[in-house]
Amino acid sequence: MNSDEDLAAEFEAIRPRLVGVAYGLLGSLDEAEDVVQDAWFRLGRAERGQIQDVTGWLVVTVSRLALDVLRSARVRREEYVGPWLPEPVVAEADPADRVTLTESMSMAMLVVLESLSPAERTAFVLHDVFGLSFEEVAQAVGRSPAACRQLATRARKHVTARAPRFEVDATEHRRVVEAFARASTGDDIDALVALLDPDVVLRSDGGGVVHAARRPIHGAEQVARFLIRVAVRLGARSRFAPATVNGWPGLLRFRNGELSGVFGLTVADGRVMEIFIVMNPEKLRSVR
Repeated sequence: MNSDEDLAAEFEAIRPRLVGVAYGLLGSLDEAEDVVQDAWFRLGRAERGQIQDVTGWLVVTVSRLALDVLRSARVRREEYVGPWLPEPVVAEADPADRVTLTESMSMAMLVVLESLSPAERTAFVLHDVFGLSFEEVAQAVGRSPAACRQLATRARKHVTARAPRFEVDATEHRRVVEAFARASTGDDIDALVALLDPDVVLRSDGGGVVHAARRPIHGAEQVARFLIRVAVRLGARSRFAPATVNGWPGLLRFRNGELSGVFGLTVADGRVMEIFIVMNPEKLRSVR
């Protein structure tokens, strides 16, 4: 192969990782793919002799571009109608595996990352999630390695306080999710409440395009009543299908045969702690 072909082959080989890095920073698969494509164009215009490590150059460039997008996206998200949730990554939607996710990039983690500053989020995701050195993080953030270390430390403390890790294996998680799906489509509110943590929180993202709760719903009784009301309203027109959502067992909801929502759930001690329902059609396009 000539050098252009070698370069294209190397890019395609690391593309899933690049999209994963950008998605971890942005929470949007569409924006992540746009950033990666922009980095590819920039690589094509760069002086080849000045790039010793193509993979490292691409990771840093994607991170810089994603950080710029993240800063501008903050304003849009502050004006968003209702809770803003990340665009879900559903494994079955993409057999080609165009994005590489670690299990830490769950819906719950991405929601917590939204509360960090762009620089803190970038330092945390690049170092703690993707294992970049602080020297590499510094190139992406535009600060010294020592400053990036401090950013990551602050972010880590915030994440630990807001999103403590639970030791749950995928089999147990799947069992709880399946039971949740059965209970959520029936009319036995007690069975549903028994599956929910007393302090469970439900967030739904309709983006002002489709009907969704405009504020988070707290508490097992309140969340169960909300889900039962939705089930009664949808009736036989609605069904759940299992799926892998951001690396963990989740659910797809279909209405009249059309995808209407993606459910990501956090599970601990056999109960559902958090429910994230993405219904904004713009965020479901990649799932289709």
